[in-house]
Amino acid sequence: MNEPRLKRETGPALRVAALAEPLLQDMGLRLVRVKMSGSTLQIMAERPDGTFTIDDCEKLSRAMSPVLDVEDVMPTRYHLEVSSPGIDRPLVRPADFETWKGHEVKVEMAVPVAGRKRFRGELEGFHDSEVRLYIDDPQAGTEPLLVGVPFADIASANLVLTDELIAAAKQRLPAHAYADGAEIDEDKITLERNDDNG
Repeated sequence: MNEPRLKRETGPALRVAALAEPLLQDMGLRLVRVKMSGSTLQIMAERPDGTFTIDDCEKLSRAMSPVLDVEDVMPTRYHLEVSSPGIDRPLVRPADFETWKGHEVKVEMAVPVAGRKRFRGELEGFHDSEVRLYIDDPQAGTEPLLVGVPFADIASANLVLTDELIAAAKQRLPAHAYADGAEIDEDKITLERNDDNG
């Protein structure tokens, strides 16, 4: 649960992440990311096995709302959306890059590597503080090129939605688990909050 996470939140999202992480840990959950998009505040979370149930969604929403109100992190009207990571999920911990090796990934760098900020290819895994992936050879070679990018310099990394990924995501879930990661309405709980709430 204490594995380092790529933390790219800024402003109010950063403050929300700081408030959410200990709360999530107490609930047996872990934070994937916090994102502000217009008036929507999204908290993406999961269990260590990658699942996230409707019950988890509701409990987290109920626990987080009063904390946000008391701390006055969001001074204006907002919608709180709690969701699972989804199939084409963000990869934010070293273990994520091991769990999903063999699948296609898109990586955006905060710091360029060999003059590039974007990489797309088959995930090879995580080794020695680097995320490694096979990309098309820029020299037009026929064999894929294995490259490593520093984990600490990644701005964002997401799995690419493929039929193979969908099948693998479904196989990983216990029979009783919810949230195959599909981006569907039932995969999130949304609450509307505003600055008039006492």
